[in-house]
Parts: sequence; C-alpha cells; structure tokens
Amino acid sequence: MTDSVRILMCAPHHYDVDYVINPWMEGNIHRSSRDRAELQWDELHRVLKTYATVDLVEPQPGWPDMVFTANAGLVLDNTVVLSRFFHPERQGEEPYFQQWFTDQGYTVHTLPKSLPFEGAGDALLDRAGGWLWAGYGFRSELDSHPYLAQWLDVEVLSLRLVDRRFYHLDTCFCPLTDGYLLYYPPAFDTYSNHLIERRVPAEKRIAVEEVDAVTFACNAVNIDRVVVMNHVSDRLKQSLGDCGFTVVETPLTEFLKAGGAAKCLTLRTTEPRHASPQASTIQSRIVHLEGHLLDTGLVNRALDTIVAGGGSFQVLNFDLGEQRQDISTAEVKVSAPDTDVIADIMGQLVDLGAVSVTEEAVDAELEAVVQAGVAPDDFYVTAIYPTEVLIEGQWIRVQGQRMDGAIAITQTNSGIAARCKLLRDLQVGESVVVGSEGIRTKRTATTLKKGASEEFGFMGAGVSSERRVELVVEQIAWDLRRIRDQGGKVVVTAGPVVIHTGGSEHLNRLIREGYVHALLGGNAIAVHDIEQSMMGTSLGMDMKRGVSVHGGHRHHLKAINAIRRCGSIANAVEQGTLRSGVMYECVKHNVPFSLAGSIRDDGPLPDTKMDLLEAQADYARLIEGADLILMLSTMLHSIGVGNMTPAGVKMVCVDINPAVVTKLSDRGSIESIGVVTDVGLFLSLLVQQLTKLTGEYAQV
Repeated sequence: MTDSVRILMCAPHHYDVDYVINPWMEGNIHRSSRDRAELQWDELHRVLKTYATVDLVEPQPGWPDMVFTANAGLVLDNTVVLSRFFHPERQGEEPYFQQWFTDQGYTVHTLPKSLPFEGAGDALLDRAGGWLWAGYGFRSELDSHPYLAQWLDVEVLSLRLVDRRFYHLDTCFCPLTDGYLLYYPPAFDTYSNHLIERRVPAEKRIAVEEVDAVTFACNAVNIDRVVVMNHVSDRLKQSLGDCGFTVVETPLTEFLKAGGAAKCLTLRTTEPRHASPQASTIQSRIVHLEGHLLDTGLVNRALDTIVAGGGSFQVLNFDLGEQRQDISTAEVKVSAPDTDVIADIMGQLVDLGAVSVTEEAVDAELEAVVQAGVAPDDFYVTAIYPTEVLIEGQWIRVQGQRMDGAIAITQTNSGIAARCKLLRDLQVGESVVVGSEGIRTKRTATTLKKGASEEFGFMGAGVSSERRVELVVEQIAWDLRRIRDQGGKVVVTAGPVVIHTGGSEHLNRLIREGYVHALLGGNAIAVHDIEQSMMGTSLGMDMKRGVSVHGGHRHHLKAINAIRRCGSIANAVEQGTLRSGVMYECVKHNVPFSLAGSIRDDGPLPDTKMDLLEAQADYARLIEGADLILMLSTMLHSIGVGNMTPAGVKMVCVDINPAVVTKLSDRGSIESIGVVTDVGLFLSLLVQQLTKLTGEYAQV
C-alpha cells in the first residue's frame, strides 16, 4: 500500500438509476441490481486498499449518485473547490460533501450558484507537468476555470468535450504516471486535440479505440504504475504494458448503467503538487445585441454560435421591451479557451450584428498591406450585411459590401474611406481591418430570418457537405443502436434516389437487422426497388454496369404489372415473384410500409394509396411513437412527414440538395440534423459504422 495516496469513496447503499441525466442512463431506469452493485463496489474497494488508504463518506438516502465521489470536488494540497452540480438531481449532494471536507480541515471554496463545475470528474492534474486539465461542454462551464487557477494556484488547460456519451472529462481522459496519457481523441474538438498534442509527447499518448472507450477504459484509477479499470481489450492492455503499467481489471458493469466506472467512484484527496504557475488562457469579451431579438431568433443564434465555436456565455442583462414593436437589448459575456478561439467567435457574432462592449469605444485595428493581393493574417472576413467600422472615433460605412472580402481603409481628399475588397484586389499602401473590435453590422429582421434558414441547410444544425459526414454518421449509428436495443422505433422516409444510387443493399440490411420499424415513401421507390430486384435495372439503367439497357425504359411498367397480377407486394413475396429488395425485406421482416400516390404515378402498384387524405392518415399512424425519423432523399415526403411529426422526435434529413434540409428546418425543430451528401454514400457509411459497433459490442 502507498501510504501517501488517499482516496475518498462512498458505499452504494442507496445507489440506483433513478433518472436520466446522461446517455448511459437511458433505458436503465431501475435496471441496476443493488446487490451486484454492492459486490462490485466492495471488490473495487478491496483492490484500492491494496495500493492506497481509502476514506469513506456516509451515503445519504435520496442521492443515488453520491457513490460517484469524483464529482464531490477538486482537491489539491489542503484546498478543495466544491462542485456545483449542473443537474438538480445531484445538487443535494453538495452540503454532505462540503461537511465532510470541512470536518477534515480542508479550506473549501464554493463557486457562484449559477456556475456549474463537477469536481474531479471534469478536472484532472497532469502527473508530470503539474498543470490542470479542465473539461467543459456538458457539465462544467468554461468560466469556472479561472477560479480553479486562482484558488489552487495552478495552470489550467481547457478541453472541450463534444461527444455526449463522454460528458465528463474523466470518462475519456486519464493522465498517468510519468506524463503518460490514456484518452479517446474523438471525444474532443479539434482545438482541444491540438492542445493535448502540444503538451503531451506522441510517445506518451495512448489513444484508445471506441471499443475500449465505451467500456470506460479511460475512467481508470492510476496509482504509481498500477491502472485499475472496469475492462480493457487485450490490445490496450498490451499498449499499457509496453509503457510499464500493470492493469488490474475489476467488473463495474452496474455502475456503467449510470455512466461511471472506477475513476467516477473515487476521489483522490492527495495529489502531488508540481511547480506550475497560476495561469489561465481563457479570454472574455462582452457583446451588445440590439433589435427584435426574440422575433428574429437572434439571441438563440448568438448563443448557439458561441457554444458551437468552443466558447461559453453568461447573459449579463436582457431587456425585452414592453411592447411588441419595442426593440430588445442584451449584454452577453463571451468566454473562450484562448485568443484565437475568441477571435473566431467574435467575428461570427459581429456578422450577426453584435457589438463589442468596452468602457469606451475602441477603433478598429488596422494593419498595412505589405504584399499586393495578400491580407494580414487576422483580417476581418466580411459578410453580405451592411457593415460599419470605427476609425478615429467615427463610424464609417463600408462601401461595396460583399461576402468573403476584406475591409480596405484608404485616405482620400474627402476623408477616410472603407471599401470591401477581394483579397486579390488589395494594394500595397492600403490598410486592412483585423480582429473584431470597432466593427458592427446592420441586420434587419428579414435578413436574420433568412440567414437562420440558409445556415441550417448549409452548415447549421448538424453537418453539411463542407463538414466530415463521417462524424455525424457515427452519432446517428449510436442513436440507431441505442433505439433498437431499447425497443424504440425508427421510421425511414425514402425516395427512389435510394435505389438509383445503389443504397438499397444497405437499406435492406438495416431492415434485416432490426433498425427500421416502418417505411414511408411514394409509389416510385417501391416500383424502382421491385424493378431492380426482378430485372437488375432502375429507370432502365443496369445497376451493375451503369449503362442503359435496350428497352429498359419499359422495365418499371413490367414490374408494376407483375405486382398487380399478384394483387399486392406481400402476395408477390409469398408467391415467389419478388425475391429480394427493400419491399421484400419489409414483408419478410414484418416492417409496415405506406406508399403515398401522386398524379404522376404509373400503374400504380396495388399497395399505393391514391387517396391523399388516406395516405396522410396512414403516415401519421406509422409515425406515432417514433424516436427517430430518417429522411432519405425525398423532399416532398420529408417535408410532409416533418409537418406531422411532434416535437421531441429526432429527425435526420439526408439529401444532396441543401434546399431540402433547409426547407425541413422551417418547422423549427431543435432535434433536426441535416446531412448534405449522396444518400447512397450515407447509407454505406451508416452500415459500416453499425457493423463496427456490433463487432465492438460482441468483443466486450
């Protein structure tokens, strides 16, 4: 036993999954065995007593998550920063932990009540450098980090979490002895991964695969060269062994149901201090917003911009106005982990019409053009909205406003002139506006509303063609797997493009493996699916060779005729006429489908409902109780489904045309995700990711 190491734990006498405050709790309400949890906790307690002194805090009835003592606070020397829990379900733990620390003689610091921070779950000391890694994004706010730096006299490095499965830093990040690091890179944004790579040498970074991440391999307790964890793959165990660590596995499956494992169940109260000057790179600005803030959605868009950019916010003042025609004003404190991040956020806020607030007006910062056609590094990138810049105390209107330009400042006979110019048109002798100070844009209610719609389809609510589609596919695959395993319901709305792009084989597999619980579409998807199944063509194109087939334009009519002869699609399957394809899989796996007809339909198929009201009612019936709706390249059916879907149902709209996802966003659902990509590619990636998940779960 290492006498110098002390760990705080809390027995699970009152532990259960009583509520849902993280993804792991979903589907596990009251499904944890108290007896098994006690046995697993006792074994972890026994193991840790071999290497450290274990102190206990008395469990309290009504607070089942008190067993996760990592969230009690953050301890360094004789000082503790007490947690401020984000969720009310855990806030009642605070006085009990505070009393324990006080009784032990610690100096206890408490954060403002409105500033969430969840202790050593979101703040971990580096084992070599002495700095503090502090997480934010889900449970802890970025603005808590400067308090940690001040009260603990330590350098704080802020890391943003972006995967909701890893809601605390200690679920995906574990500093080890001698400066090694065990972590799951996809849990962090790009800025945070770069920060990690700058501070931890490559030879000491141990990146885990998802198969280990989802069993909380990073949620481990490290004492000297021993790493205690729930479960680890042989590959990761070998990697840790190669670095000189001994892995001790102890099952903690009951606690995984609540989103915790070994580290969550412990709080190390003796942390060695290394020389580390008090420091925090966090930057803050205050911005002023003015206009019809609620009607235009400007407030929501501004706050979303801050969070999406990796920052945090605090609304300092909000004056709504007394009448509908009155303008509203707001002042918001914006925080970001460093100067580059806040500069990027501020640039986007300026485009929304925000103005930086200082005690006195600050002129726009200017830098000279030293090479024709090249702007200074930090030049302000213009938007399409009217812009003004503050020069020598005067607001000057920018001429020639356009998107993606620079603001060039010149001295003319009539005074100072500001003009929007393309980079290639910049000339030596001109000055260019850099940064975001001294800039304001003029936004009308009309442009704000238009912008909200355009940005959803292009870059807003999830992903677009300009972002990595793989990232959103991973999250959708996770959702599909979770919904299926928990007995939920997924509805697919699909158009014939699914067949034309070769996506049918992937949709077939989703149906076979139980990921689809209802299929909605029009006459066309069924016709071309059946045509491909029976004749190997879609719209007369050979699907294997990609060439037109002689007489192929008649194939879809022959397919319709064959099904009409059988009387229905189900009869065609039963009689052996239809032997494969999307409709075949629906029939064989009892997945209900509804085909809504239109005036342009050939045939139609006997199953197609040509009465529009009947089709609408049938759609609504199949949508009822859905957890997720996957909309695959069918504009009219997607919009129709969106209009009849209640709030709270997650919708994923996939289309190569950004206008489709834009149109869907008009309904204002915060649960919508737009994916601008080829639907065949999307389905292929989705199946690959689900296969990966299935393989990983099979190994666990």
